[in-house]
Amino acid sequence: MYEKMIFTIPPEKHSEKALREILAQQPQIRFVSLAALDMFGHATDEKIPVAQMMSDVEGFLRKGVQTDGSSVMLPGIADLSNAKVDIIPDVSVPWYVDYNMELTDDETGLPVGSLRIPSFLVHNDTHWVGSRIILKNAEEYFKSQMMDLMKKHPYVFDELLIDSAEEIEDFELTAATELEFYVSTPHDIANKEQLHTSQEMKEQYWKRTLGPVRSALEDCILLLDRYGFEVEMGHKEVGGVKAQLVQGGGFDHIMEQLEIDWKYSTPMKAADSDAQIRYLVKDMFRKHGLAVTFAAKPVEGAAGSGKHTHLGAVAVLKNGRKVNIFSPKDPDTNFMSPIGFGALMGLLKNYEVINPIANCTTDDMNRLKPGYEAPISIVTSLGKDVNTLSRNRTVLVGLIRSLSSPAATHFEMRSPNPKSNTYFVVAAAIMGMMDGIKAALEAEKTGKELEASISKAYGEEDFYLEKNRQYRVENNIFTDYSAEQREKLFGHAPATAWENLKAFELFPEKTKMLCAGGVMEEHDLLSFHEAALEIWTNELHDRMAADARDSVRSSKKLHGNPGFLRESDGFEPNELDSRRWEEIDRLRREIAKDSDKSNSLITNMQLAIENEEYDMASDLMLRLKDKLNLLDRLYSQYSKNLI
Repeated sequence: MYEKMIFTIPPEKHSEKALREILAQQPQIRFVSLAALDMFGHATDEKIPVAQMMSDVEGFLRKGVQTDGSSVMLPGIADLSNAKVDIIPDVSVPWYVDYNMELTDDETGLPVGSLRIPSFLVHNDTHWVGSRIILKNAEEYFKSQMMDLMKKHPYVFDELLIDSAEEIEDFELTAATELEFYVSTPHDIANKEQLHTSQEMKEQYWKRTLGPVRSALEDCILLLDRYGFEVEMGHKEVGGVKAQLVQGGGFDHIMEQLEIDWKYSTPMKAADSDAQIRYLVKDMFRKHGLAVTFAAKPVEGAAGSGKHTHLGAVAVLKNGRKVNIFSPKDPDTNFMSPIGFGALMGLLKNYEVINPIANCTTDDMNRLKPGYEAPISIVTSLGKDVNTLSRNRTVLVGLIRSLSSPAATHFEMRSPNPKSNTYFVVAAAIMGMMDGIKAALEAEKTGKELEASISKAYGEEDFYLEKNRQYRVENNIFTDYSAEQREKLFGHAPATAWENLKAFELFPEKTKMLCAGGVMEEHDLLSFHEAALEIWTNELHDRMAADARDSVRSSKKLHGNPGFLRESDGFEPNELDSRRWEEIDRLRREIAKDSDKSNSLITNMQLAIENEEYDMASDLMLRLKDKLNLLDRLYSQYSKNLI
């Protein structure tokens, strides 16, 4: 079946003539969908009949379609009183055919396809908005600044595998993501204790997949290769529990964490690939009867899911050769070139305003806690010496390099999660890197001098990095430092989405850096902030409050209740059972029960949100989570002792 279908249309075939030929040969492609992203990363997905596009291909590609601004998340930009937003196709990138495996085309017998076209948003005919245009602008800014800096500061060529700026034709940024996710049997509830125990014993990591999980993973990888994503591997991650074998040879109670990796490409193509692959993964696993979640922390107490994001840069020479500009000329004496060190320093120094872009929801922040490889501290690892590669999994940004391949040098930013908006995250990272590169080259610092800067001790002055920070470690930040030491050396790790969003106000110079070169406007950041704040407050006021009440109600008294454990059935509760229940009941009332004299934690949190007292709401949220975790532990002890 797949042999008769196409899966991508490359940029060189986006002309009217080529499109007419392709779509005439693929009549199962019935719809066109323009996929544009708002500030928060939500993508549009309308179904336009192919015939509608074919009636005026040139006009469609040039003008796109118009939508209501209130249907995309652009607060402060497009609203009900100023709602004209156009969706304009991007003809410079590959387009994907998204097939509905549950609907067959009557004419061909093949699945019905939708031509999914990555697109831009334009407000009021003039203002290009959304995260996709910001990434495009960031790439262009990096390239123009890089060429200008290297011409003005030719000393840098002493430490590069390039002789002069005259050799350089262009620059290319590279990016890739690693996608982690959980798969499960629909409606099964994970056993938290089993997940935690399996994780600590590393029973799942890189194990052989079985049954429907294996079939779905292999089916998915084969399909992704048909799209040209060049999958490097798919494997089990650390989270999950052993599935149960049922009568007939099938499996049930599946809860496993998987990862799929694919080759790097340009930042825009990497972000487009990431978006499309998430759709395909969900569809393919659903075909095999499995549910997929891309939540950052689907189960408290078990490993969260990340989307490690890789970043690199090369110079394209006039002779066609590509040279990694992060790599040093002499890898036996230097970790990186001055450009590489500058880029890494810029990422770290400016991370406070990159973090809220990568992690802006409660689910995101639930993953970023001390524990299993959680990247909570703004710090890097280079390796104990230039001949020792670092694989420190506790740092925020890792230096990835190969002693035998200078082209491999790049950074792995470990904080994004599967739902992070890759377009905006990579754009912000590019801006941070360029800020550091500019500082390093304008100061004409050598690689050795920059290594000393990034390795400085807390309290030591530096030309660029902050005095009261440490930026490099080669040991485990969780086992070798206390919470107080991490806070002092590496800075405060935000505990809530609100604490994270406040960084835009607390670090105005770093926020200004994001807007350098007109890459984005101030109102773009304000729009993102407003959208993230709206989502966070709604999460707390409605979803978290409702979930908390459900948890309290499900923590019922078991002994002495009709329908539960009764003395008439031979059960005799002891004093410990009674004391434990009394403690649980007091906690239940503190969390969820209002009285004439006082409000519950849930009510106080909701009132703080309604009164826009966000600092208070953030603190109450943390208290509520602590109380709910305590309730969960106490109720587990209580119920296990009832026999």
